[in-house]
Amino acid sequence: MIDKVIAGRYRINEKIGTGGMAMVYKATDETLGRTVAVKVMLPQYATDETFAIRFKQEAQAAANLQSPYIVNIYDWGFEEVDQTYFIVMEYVRGTDLKTAIEQRGAINQRKVAEIGAQVCSALGVAHSYDIIHRDIKPHNIMIQPDGNAKVMDFGIAQANNANLTQTGSVLGTAYYVSPEQAQGKPLTASTDIYSLGVVLYEAACGTLPFDGPDAVSIAVKQVNEQPLPPRLVNPDIDSDLEAIILKAMQKRPEDRFSTVEEMRQSLLEYLTGKPLSNVDPNARTRVISAPAVIPAVDGTEVMPQLATPATITHAGTNGAQQKGTNQKRNSRKPLIVALVCVLVVILAGVALYLAFCSSNSGDIVVPKVVGQTKDEATKTLTDAGLVVGDIKEQASETVEAGRVISQDPAEKAKLAKGGKVNLVISTGSDQVEVPDLRGLSPAEAEAKLAEAKLTYATGSSRSDPDIAKGLICGQNPQAGSKVAPGTKIIYDISTGPETAQIPNVYGMSKDSATSTLTGAGFKVAFASDVYSSVVAAGCVVSQDKSGEGTKGDTVTLTISLGPEPTPTPMVTVPNIVGMDVNAASNALSSLGLSLDYSGDVSGKTVKSQNPAAGSSLAKGSSVRATFG
Repeated sequence: MIDKVIAGRYRINEKIGTGGMAMVYKATDETLGRTVAVKVMLPQYATDETFAIRFKQEAQAAANLQSPYIVNIYDWGFEEVDQTYFIVMEYVRGTDLKTAIEQRGAINQRKVAEIGAQVCSALGVAHSYDIIHRDIKPHNIMIQPDGNAKVMDFGIAQANNANLTQTGSVLGTAYYVSPEQAQGKPLTASTDIYSLGVVLYEAACGTLPFDGPDAVSIAVKQVNEQPLPPRLVNPDIDSDLEAIILKAMQKRPEDRFSTVEEMRQSLLEYLTGKPLSNVDPNARTRVISAPAVIPAVDGTEVMPQLATPATITHAGTNGAQQKGTNQKRNSRKPLIVALVCVLVVILAGVALYLAFCSSNSGDIVVPKVVGQTKDEATKTLTDAGLVVGDIKEQASETVEAGRVISQDPAEKAKLAKGGKVNLVISTGSDQVEVPDLRGLSPAEAEAKLAEAKLTYATGSSRSDPDIAKGLICGQNPQAGSKVAPGTKIIYDISTGPETAQIPNVYGMSKDSATSTLTGAGFKVAFASDVYSSVVAAGCVVSQDKSGEGTKGDTVTLTISLGPEPTPTPMVTVPNIVGMDVNAASNALSSLGLSLDYSGDVSGKTVKSQNPAAGSSLAKGSSVRATFG
């Protein structure tokens, strides 16, 4: 596929990903000169009508969704040569959230909340169109260099009035499907809320809530088991964030957030340190099972529809077997009683130890100061009998400058009187403004970007009528936009103004010559018209430019007036006063003039003439005479 052109305009540059039914390539849109991503359906699926419908559905589902947190769809079509379908979309620089989790483990909990709020915003747009994504997972969430998230891959998205799901099967990714999705029940927007809750759980804990050897066993746990509370996996997680994640992951849709906007509001309240209005922070999910090693069963797939929890049974159990089992259990009662007694003693010892530790740690409950100003936090802690410890500063995109981002110990911890609480204070956004590179040489631009703590890469080369060859004529992101330090700025190099052959319009009519030149990309001006004995009147005698020229330049034309007229000879008017009509006519005609008079002039002579004798007059002219 490399260097192949799709649909006559998208040139494939490199492969950047592989999905369940398509390959994704980085490409250049040669019509608009921009970098795009092209998803090409694998040939083996192109002839399957169901897959083709889903592929088209992805393009249509996302094309109308306008959000800074949704990957834009530009084009969709069928490639005749390879007999397969393609989707052209925005090329997003960065990495998917799944890769980030695999590389870093648990992500900073505030960043998790930021990502969650942005995904909620994207899903809110989709849900407003009655579109349910149905495959929210970290693989489908791109994290850009500026830290913002973009949701992609609406390949199995479904509008509420659509019905493409196969009977008796479930589409989705086992680790992230909601209980109702795993059971093949009708879905609402709440299923995306559950999946997003699982994503936030994984991002905050660095591990998934449910595991299993295959998709079906994992889906069964989604239906029947409760997740281990995040703070038991990662003690650093704030209790408010844990409460948000667990509410999103409730088994019953009606127990979750009513909308993604409600979930987004709770995440923003957490980020700004406000009390959660839609979540009970004291509510906790009961622990059923502990996490283990997670196998790689993370692809979107069709899974057998699960039975509801009430109908799930163990195969091969009959009445006789059950009776035998009960007898065995009865025989073990003494052993069980003994074990329970030992367990009670152990638990009592643990309780005494914890009580001892608690009494030594003090009895002042640390108040929450996240979101407060430094002065407010100092007063809150002082009033509680505590003091401010170390203060660090940190940039934040969500907490305004001067307010507390985090505290250590966290709220509700216990300290002795006079204990120290360390604070992290926001310095505000650390984003930088992208400089204007247009008209600079690459060396000048790279120096300017380095000064702004940005990186760079060369994009495409293209003509520009206003920028000289070798200088920068475009950039992405645009000048003046705000980005995170280290963001890569792609700049385009000008090949100079576009040139073309200037048409030869000699001898053409004025209108034809003008049309020909403007059609070739040139402007037209006109010099003063001239006489020509060769070129007919109204046609081009000459043009001031020929050969190769720069498009947009002006070509000046000279138009013919036709042949120059011959000058008429001049003669001196004779004196005809006193002559009769015949004598006067003869005197004038001999010089090429004629006599002009009126009435009966028989027997009369010229009394006056006009012009007067001695005047100059062109041959062929007449002299007016009065007789009397």
